[in-house]
Amino acid sequence: MSDRTARVARATRETDVTVEVALDGMGRVDAATGVGFFDHMLDALGRHGLLDLTVRAAGDLHVDAHHTVEDAGIVLGQALDEALGDKRGITRFGSCVLPMDEALVLAAVDVSGRGQLHWDVDLPCALVGDFDAQLAKEFFIALASNARITLHVRELAGENAHHVIEACFKAVGRALRQAVEPDPRMAGELPTTKGAL
Repeated sequence: MSDRTARVARATRETDVTVEVALDGMGRVDAATGVGFFDHMLDALGRHGLLDLTVRAAGDLHVDAHHTVEDAGIVLGQALDEALGDKRGITRFGSCVLPMDEALVLAAVDVSGRGQLHWDVDLPCALVGDFDAQLAKEFFIALASNARITLHVRELAGENAHHVIEACFKAVGRALRQAVEPDPRMAGELPTTKGAL
């Protein structure tokens, strides 16, 4: 497989986001978005996905973190899609059931070419510190749509919102890692009966 890396930048009147990603990394993450809890979650995603990930975001945080978090999801999704190239030889599917204390989260990924999120996570409070808990879903909507992956995230158990959200990011990282992993038995073929992903 060729060098599976990408760098994508996106600037709007609300945000300026740059993401660099290496799919075959060691989980080295350098995230600076101005949203501390979100940086922590990006670190969890990258470390458990073994993605080398650099995220720089400057957003209209005087409004709230919504645009910054959503646009980071858009740009990271685009970078993942670009790094995957033609998707030949990848495993395509990945899943993880991840425990984090009382929280238990299922994440499943299909690198399908059809970006969509299916989210069944009931967060018990509106804020984690000063992070709006609803933004976790917004991030994953943007990520799945722009990476062109089908992503299922389901909470199986949980009481603490921090634990549940962090389990979501870690589980998605693990599932994504599995899905983009080269499959030596595929010998460069596309993992589909359609002939295209």
